[in-house]
Amino acid sequence: MTRTETRQALIRAGSEIIARQGFNNTGVSAVLSAAGVPKGSFYYYFSSKEDFGLAVIDDFDAEYDARLENLLNDTTVAPLQRIRNYFDAGLADMVRYDYGRGCLIGNLSQELAAQKEVFRDRLDTVFSRWTQRFVHCLEQARAANEIDPDQDVEQLAEILLNGWEGAILRAKVARSTTPMTAFADMFFSRMLDGRN
Repeated sequence: MTRTETRQALIRAGSEIIARQGFNNTGVSAVLSAAGVPKGSFYYYFSSKEDFGLAVIDDFDAEYDARLENLLNDTTVAPLQRIRNYFDAGLADMVRYDYGRGCLIGNLSQELAAQKEVFRDRLDTVFSRWTQRFVHCLEQARAANEIDPDQDVEQLAEILLNGWEGAILRAKVARSTTPMTAFADMFFSRMLDGRN
């Protein structure tokens, strides 16, 4: 493997472990072992565990942003249906991973935001970028007369992301998709003024 490929293998292996047990409980040795990289070479690829954590955040963000692009900018589908498709994809993921993963950025936010400012800043930037994806889709829904023209799409996007992240957390705890389904139903029936 090239240096870039090895670094990426470490990030991906680390992401899987962190998704299951958190950042602070993830040891460098476990990441090296999972990636099949010789012990002692971690610091050749990352200056610190913090640097590694930021790389994991950036990698997940890039992957998830591509997913949001595919779901929310699919102009062959009506804007509100794109949001329904986003919720459906999240529900499918929760079941596929047996309620054990949730959203890596949400998990890391709960764990790390109060510990280090560099993590808090990076995680907040990720959430802000995702929110803008929803704003754009909701603007298209408003332009298509799918939602009331007076709706504040910035506020709706914040409610969507914040509520969905909370529903994901509750689904993990309850080991049920019921909180996620309840939020999605409430978002469409109440937040969007019942026009869908």
